[in-house]
Amino acid sequence: MNTEKIILGIDPGTSIMGYGLIKAVGKNPEMITMGILDMRKLKDHYLKLQKIFTRTLQLIDEYHPDELAIEAPFFGKNVQSMLKLGRAQGVAMSAALYRSIPIFEYAPRKIKIAITGNGAASKEQVALLLKGMFKIKELPALLDATDGLAAAVCHFYQNASLSNNNGPKSWKDFISKNPDRVG
Repeated sequence: MNTEKIILGIDPGTSIMGYGLIKAVGKNPEMITMGILDMRKLKDHYLKLQKIFTRTLQLIDEYHPDELAIEAPFFGKNVQSMLKLGRAQGVAMSAALYRSIPIFEYAPRKIKIAITGNGAASKEQVALLLKGMFKIKELPALLDATDGLAAAVCHFYQNASLSNNNGPKSWKDFISKNPDRVG
């Protein structure tokens, strides 16, 4: 029995937050929408956090996702940047918790592996694979949107692999079972 599930993916940031929503029915995800919240003109960090919370709530109230997949902050050298990114992630998570949406965190490397098979893939490589997968006519100017979409797709594939014990045994097996993901 296939149940429909909507997944909201978020790439948190204090300058730009990317998001993407997919509908999962059976084995194939369908893109609903993707976009960004651009906060580059705002100077007040707390106002940015408020915008993240408000926009995440708007997305939840408009699309009624069943789950939130969010990119976990990676460890960088700049502690202040890490702190700000962690706050942005926490605020988006708080909006999901406020609406009782389950949250799933994924490391950037895991998201890239899920989409491209390469944990060191660039934003452009991730975007191009998603473009082919969802037949996107034109990629957005800011690839934070496709990063948000990638988080949702990663979660979809993670759940599919957990509920499906006959996963690929090799790269050749992966290609034969996922021709739509290899272009």
